[in-house]
Amino acid sequence: MREFDYEKLVVATDGFSPSRLIGKGSHGFVYKGLLQDQDDNKRHIVVAIKTPSSSPSPSSSPLFKKSEQTKKLENEISVMSSLPRSPHVLSFLGHAEKRLMVVDFMPNGSLHQLLHVSTSHPPPPTWLNRIEIALKIARAVHFLHEQSILHRDIKSENILFDSNWEPKLADFGLAVDLTGKVKPAPAGTIGYLDPSYTSPDELSTKTDIYSYGVVLLEIFSCRKAIDVSRSPASIVDWAIPLIEEGKIGEICCGGGSGVFMGTNLRLLRMAARCVSSDVESRPSSGEITAEMVTCLAEPLRSFPLWISFFRGVVKLKRRKKRLRETLTWPGQTCRVR
Repeated sequence: MREFDYEKLVVATDGFSPSRLIGKGSHGFVYKGLLQDQDDNKRHIVVAIKTPSSSPSPSSSPLFKKSEQTKKLENEISVMSSLPRSPHVLSFLGHAEKRLMVVDFMPNGSLHQLLHVSTSHPPPPTWLNRIEIALKIARAVHFLHEQSILHRDIKSENILFDSNWEPKLADFGLAVDLTGKVKPAPAGTIGYLDPSYTSPDELSTKTDIYSYGVVLLEIFSCRKAIDVSRSPASIVDWAIPLIEEGKIGEICCGGGSGVFMGTNLRLLRMAARCVSSDVESRPSSGEITAEMVTCLAEPLRSFPLWISFFRGVVKLKRRKKRLRETLTWPGQTCRVR
């Protein structure tokens, strides 16, 4: 784990200038920074620097007064520094004095922005893109659970996109190591927080599974987890009755028919299991990942069938055309229907 010089991070963010502020997390502020490449002094790399303070000054001590935000940031540094690299989790680059965290810069915003804020640029994700995003986040959750880590705040705002539009799970301020002796009090974001998680003893991997299920519903419906302008406001309360009635088209945003119909039904049934009030019936992250892989393969298998069908139609038309040419006599035409 690399330890950065605090003063260099101050310079990298232009003194934590408001013009470099790119985001506000649950327990800190994120700035865009330009750091000198260790291998090439003439080259700079773009990073994201997270601090528990909104406006630390260049002359201030790096030893900020401990606040709740600071504790969460320290927890995030501790968790992320313990994890091996994963292509589906935001990469941790290092820290400074256990008060500032340096991670990969994610230039394409969050899943929440893509689904609920963006208009024409970038265009809405295709249906296959949505399934791929859901699969990669499922793999991120499975990766964490294999490391005995619970995220506890899985939501669309904490899913960020890199320069290649690859989704990464971020914001580990509330994360918990299951191997630890102390279980913290319940925490999370309303709308994504498991309603069964009401005491420290009820913390389990199924807590994350519930939150993932909400994100899955969000991806396929383009509806916010909580939308007070609608009734019911909760995406779970709205979607589950529709899934039970088989009204898939009313849930799916732009992909409720055609070759994806069977896939959508399986995905939404799985989402319903994830948010089930029966905690034990919720699938594991491994089961979700396997199901997502199968669902992603289904429409891809269907495309060759459609291609073969259209090729057959084209061949039939060409055959009829040749027959017409062959059966045409002087003064008489034999039509082939």
